[in-house]
Amino acid sequence: MFSARTASLARAIVPRAGVRTYAAAASSTKPPVALFGVDGTYASALYTASAKTSSLEATDKSLQTLKASLDRDAKLVSIISSPTLSAEDKSAIISQITKPIGGDKTVKNLLEALAENNRLGLIGNVIDKFTILMGAHRGEVEAIITSATNLDSKLLGRLETAISKSQYVGQGKKLKVVNKVNPDIIGGLIVEISDRTIDLSVSSKMAKLNKLLTDSL
Repeated sequence: MFSARTASLARAIVPRAGVRTYAAAASSTKPPVALFGVDGTYASALYTASAKTSSLEATDKSLQTLKASLDRDAKLVSIISSPTLSAEDKSAIISQITKPIGGDKTVKNLLEALAENNRLGLIGNVIDKFTILMGAHRGEVEAIITSATNLDSKLLGRLETAISKSQYVGQGKKLKVVNKVNPDIIGGLIVEISDRTIDLSVSSKMAKLNKLLTDSL
């Protein structure tokens, strides 16, 4: 069941014409997984708003386009995170960053709700949380493979095949493999699936060895 705060956010995101039907539709538009934090609250409200209008895929596409645009402009990300933006500044920014997504009113309403509450800088996190909801909606299981350098497609394919046959991927689920790079692990891999982490990194082995040596002294 949604909290009163989440329902309020959903009403802020849903176009005025749809507000009256929110309570009746809530049971069929409930997010597939529970998210936490302010960004999770906004993402859940956006999911509900989009589900009501059968536009989940369209909203996800708009958000991914928006994220790609923000990823290309670090300066813009810094600007929208400023707590001193005036109402006029916020309006101008929203007008600018929504150009690539055309007339997506649901996403624009989200941005306006964030701006009104001085949380426009959370948009990147909200998009990430919405992506989690969409993955659950599609029946996907995400496996994050962290390596010191980018893995080639052949190795990623072999890892995907191995993971898909494991107990961590339920029957009828779709496996989504994401390769993240973190030079700090030095070598090896860290595999994260749902709430499970398999740490096969060189840095982890070195840390265990250092602890063993320290405890022995």
